[in-house]
Amino acid sequence: MPRVIAPREFGKPLGMYSHGMSAPAGEIVVVAGQVGTRGAGELAGQDVESQTRQAFENVRAVVEAAGCSMKDVIRLQTFLTSADDIGGFMKARQAVFATYFPEGAYPPNTLLVVSRLVRPELRVEIEAMAVRPAPPRVARRPAGERRGASLSNGFSSAGSAGATGPGGGLGGGRRGPLRRDRERQT
Repeated sequence: MPRVIAPREFGKPLGMYSHGMSAPAGEIVVVAGQVGTRGAGELAGQDVESQTRQAFENVRAVVEAAGCSMKDVIRLQTFLTSADDIGGFMKARQAVFATYFPEGAYPPNTLLVVSRLVRPELRVEIEAMAVRPAPPRVARRPAGERRGASLSNGFSSAGSAGATGPGGGLGGGRRGPLRRDRERQT
């Protein structure tokens, strides 16, 4: 799950976004700019509020199709075609964010005002980036070996092929215990 980054020396963000966000390693999902059109391509409305709500719904649909939720979104970038639409955009964003991010952990969002989008009737476009968490790794033990079983050389098998790699951080794979045996003999 992504984590909000809030540097102590920064004040609160100016709106519904975070200064930064980190996410554990996983698969990155990049969502192309989504606009305020429905599935058949018809415009959700002429106003920026209806187009914003539809654009966010389109972002949500792509994110969910990738196996994520909106809580996995770590970055947004928004393009408006008029600075006069900022208020309407923020009003619509506040409404949808209440359902997408009920805990108030909003992804960073950069808002840009551009001269136009690909079609002149479009007033807003929203890009997103999410991180699908990596599946948990399951450590495998050799068949028949029990956790913590003693080996004939006096070492325990616990950690011999653990999360730190071969040898469980004990000097690497099979050579680790042998090397320690040699060191004891000298």
